[in-house]
Amino acid sequence: MIPIRDENGKMSGFGARIVDPNDIPKFLNSPETPIFSKGRLLYGLDRARKPIRVADQAVIVEGYFDVIALHQAGYENVVSPMGTALTEEQLRLLKRFSRTIVLALDPDAAGQKAVLRGLDAARQAMDREGELGFDARGLLRNEARLQADLRVASIPDDLDPDEIVARDRNEWARLIENAKPIVTHVMETLAVGQNLNDPKVKNQIATQVIPLIEDLPNALERDTYRQALARMLRVDEGALIDTQAPPPRGRRLRNTQSVQKQVAAEKPRVAVTVSSSKKAEAYIIGVLFKKPELLYRLDRLLQEYGLIALNAEDFEHTDHQMLFELIREALEQDKTEQHEFVVESLPESLQTLIQDLSAQAEKPERMEEKLLEDLLRGVIKLRRVAAGENLNQLRFLQEEAHQSGDLRAASYQDLVLQHTRLLRDLDQAYRRMTLKRVN
Repeated sequence: MIPIRDENGKMSGFGARIVDPNDIPKFLNSPETPIFSKGRLLYGLDRARKPIRVADQAVIVEGYFDVIALHQAGYENVVSPMGTALTEEQLRLLKRFSRTIVLALDPDAAGQKAVLRGLDAARQAMDREGELGFDARGLLRNEARLQADLRVASIPDDLDPDEIVARDRNEWARLIENAKPIVTHVMETLAVGQNLNDPKVKNQIATQVIPLIEDLPNALERDTYRQALARMLRVDEGALIDTQAPPPRGRRLRNTQSVQKQVAAEKPRVAVTVSSSKKAEAYIIGVLFKKPELLYRLDRLLQEYGLIALNAEDFEHTDHQMLFELIREALEQDKTEQHEFVVESLPESLQTLIQDLSAQAEKPERMEEKLLEDLLRGVIKLRRVAAGENLNQLRFLQEEAHQSGDLRAASYQDLVLQHTRLLRDLDQAYRRMTLKRVN
C-alpha cells in the first residue's frame, strides 16, 4: 500500500497496484471520500511541485512505482494520476506550477490502437479500464481552456520508466525533451506502418486528424497543422480544406466597448510555452504583493498615458490573476493593513508561488518613483504582447473570411485597425515614458 497525499502533503488515502498482470483492476485505491477523490489528486505532487516550478515542466506517468523510480533517479518533476484517465481538475492543478505538461505514455497507451480508441470512445470507458488512457480531443479541449502546452512522449521498447533510467539515465531526459504536441503525435502514430501511397489510407488518416485540427481555437495553429498533414500525406492542402466541416461558431473575437479591454480579455486560447512576458507578470505581482498601495498610483499613471487601469485580464497566468484580484480586494477594504490582508487571505495553494514571486521582485525599499516606472514598463510590455498576438489571429481570421466569402471579413478589418491603433498608442506611451526619464 502506498500513502496518497495532496499537493500540500496532507494524507488523503492509500493506493496499490496489482502484482499479477492478469488481475483486474490494475490499480486499487481508497474509497471515494471528500478528501480522497481520484479525479482531483496526483500521486507525488507534494514532492514534485517545487521541481516542477524549477523545471517549468510537469511529467505525467502511469503508475505510482514509475513516479518513485524516476524521483530516485533525480527526475522529481514527475507525478501520476490514480490509475484513471486524466481529468481537467488534475491538469488545472498542475497548471498552478507550470503550463508545460508532458504525458509519458507506454507504447500500448500511446500507440495506434489507443489513439483510435481515444478518438472514438467515451472518457468513461477509459476510466473503467483502470489505466492512463489517451483521449486526444479531450486533452486538446483542456489544453485550450487552460492555455497550457500539452505534449506526448512515447516510451519505447516496452520498457517501464525504471528500466529506462536503469539502462541509461540520460535516455529519459531525451525522451521528455523530444515530446511532441498532441496533434503531431496522433498524426505520426496513425502513419506508422501504413502505406501512405494508398488513397484510402490517406483518407482514413485525414478523417481522424482533421477534426483534431479543427478543434484548435487558433487560426495559425490550424493552418500549420493542415500544412504538416498535407506534407505527410503528400496531398494538396486544398484537398484537406475541402473535406473540412464549416468552422465552429465562437472563434470570432468578441466586440467590447474598449479595445484595450478587448485585447486584455481576448488573448488567443492557444497552447503556449512560457514566454518572456512571464517575468514581467511575476515582477508586477511581486512588487504589488509587497506594496499593494502602489496599484492606486500605477492606475493613475496609466491614465496619464492614455491607458486603462491594470486588471486581472492583463495577466496570462491564472495564479497571477488570482493574486491580483486579492491585491485589488485588499485596497477596497479598510479593516486591515493592505499587505497584511493579502498575506492572511492567501490560499495555501499559492504560498509557495508568492515566495518565488517576492524573490523575483525588487526590494520594496527601492524608490517608489523608480518602482512605478518599472511597473508601467511591465504593463506596456504585457499589453503589447497580447495586442500583437490578437492582431496576428485577427489577420488570419480576416484572410479566412475573405477566402470563404464570409461577411464578417469587414468586421475583422475594423478590429485589425483598432488593434493596430492600440499598438501605436502603447508605443507612444513607452516613448513618452522614455523621454520623461531622459529629461
